[in-house]
Amino acid sequence: MNFLEKLNALIDQKENACINPRRRDLIKAAVKNKEVLVSQNGALATWTRIESTGRSPKDTLTARRPEIEVEIDWDSPNNLPLVPETFAMILEDALELAGKKDKKLYVTDRVVGADSRYALPVRTVSDHAKTALFTVTMFRPVPRDIGRSIYHDQPFTLLALPADKLDKQKYAGKLRKLPDGSTSDMVVAMDFVNRIGVVVGSAYMGSVKKLMFTVMNYLLPKAGILPLHASANEGRDGGIALFLGLSGTGKTTLSADPDRALLGDDEHGWDRHGIANFEFGCYAKLINLNPAKEPQIYHAITHEAPYLDHGAIVENAMMYPDGTFDFNDSRLIENSRGSYPLSFLPNIKKSSRGKHPKTIIFLTADANGVLPPVAKLDQDQAMFWFLMGYTSKLAGTETGIVEPVSTFSRFFGQPFMPRNPNDYASLLGEKIKKHRTQVYLVNTGWSGGPYGEGRRMDINVTRAIVKAVLNGELDKAAYAEDTTFHINIPASCPGVPDAILQPRNTWKDPEAFAKRAQRLAGEFNAHFDRVYGSKGLPEAVRRQCPGK
Repeated sequence: MNFLEKLNALIDQKENACINPRRRDLIKAAVKNKEVLVSQNGALATWTRIESTGRSPKDTLTARRPEIEVEIDWDSPNNLPLVPETFAMILEDALELAGKKDKKLYVTDRVVGADSRYALPVRTVSDHAKTALFTVTMFRPVPRDIGRSIYHDQPFTLLALPADKLDKQKYAGKLRKLPDGSTSDMVVAMDFVNRIGVVVGSAYMGSVKKLMFTVMNYLLPKAGILPLHASANEGRDGGIALFLGLSGTGKTTLSADPDRALLGDDEHGWDRHGIANFEFGCYAKLINLNPAKEPQIYHAITHEAPYLDHGAIVENAMMYPDGTFDFNDSRLIENSRGSYPLSFLPNIKKSSRGKHPKTIIFLTADANGVLPPVAKLDQDQAMFWFLMGYTSKLAGTETGIVEPVSTFSRFFGQPFMPRNPNDYASLLGEKIKKHRTQVYLVNTGWSGGPYGEGRRMDINVTRAIVKAVLNGELDKAAYAEDTTFHINIPASCPGVPDAILQPRNTWKDPEAFAKRAQRLAGEFNAHFDRVYGSKGLPEAVRRQCPGK
């Protein structure tokens, strides 16, 4: 009897197994089981142990099977292999842990993907109502026409036991060795071949979400579909814009536009019919959530409603005894999160689907102060910046960082992109060429000098840039090539002072600017050669690397 047969038998044996309960019943169960507390406004507050306050990349593993050996970029630091025999041990132990309990098992059948042509059916089994509620919030209802999905007969199964731990001694030498010499007792593992995932010991809700995102990022390119770690919105003319950017670049803030309908805030697929959101909800960062800058997200979390109707999950945020939240208090952790249905937002496109993107915006927060506030990218340049996924870590954000540190996260989502890099980059190039998609690089970082000397780009300037990009005004502008970074800088942009468009003009010391720009170019060059030097990327893309 294989794992799926054993799991289904376990569900059948459990008299108290709840299969596809209503959202209200899951909320009620999570409260009754003391997995959450009801806040003053009706949202659900929950907290995790310290080891589960975020993803655990070093415990996120992929079963290394011969069938996928050449498809996965095992050189990527996030593609950590797991011996199939160890994966089988973990599944057996997870089944035993689930079977021993008197607790209910909660089973949800949902899909990942708003386009039924490639929606992936996913069955999640967990002993926590909160986990099941999260899947009902984040994953989509099964559409009536699921039979036309290319994956309709290839469902994915996920077993999630967030509060359990593996036997450290049993897995010594098989799982990660901790700094104290012991073995990790948590795992987030996936088997692409047998379409099985398992989470043991990680109570961070994002572990479930990102496991399924990684699965989609493995599956879709094989079908000619480009998965994107991006937000998407739609103008009144039906024009679709995609926003790609790492944390702190403004992706959520800039894509939440009252004049444009939101398709989704994080994960999308681009096939021959257009764009489709993967998800049914949002999982937003809450630290320093500002009602003036992010009113839609703030309202989604803090609006008042009976808890059975509200049920947004607030994870690891400060809540006072009176049930009110303080999102500015980071004493618990910086990574507080909120999970809520897309329907809680005021301006969404209910289908979460749209046409081929008219515009793509890559967001970066360059703390060196040498990139322009906006630049236009041709096809090869777009593929290069997609590969690099550049932004900066700032001084003070981590111990030991005294100057900005360049950060490169391939495709703006490195931990979740398991395939060889050209599988994603070539698809992007083909699609933007075929659909004449305009691609722009927008720098929300520093101008007039690096972090500590220059100033952060004014949000109003950035909004003016985005507006000019989306209404097509920058498509017609005159451009000059930046020969250091191989990007095209406009001579003018409505609502933006001409003087700041060329970053060298904003520095008091031209020589200092040149040195800083060359230093960053060298970092690009070194990273590209180290990570992509042997990956067989097109020469035209290689030539876009600064310093080449």
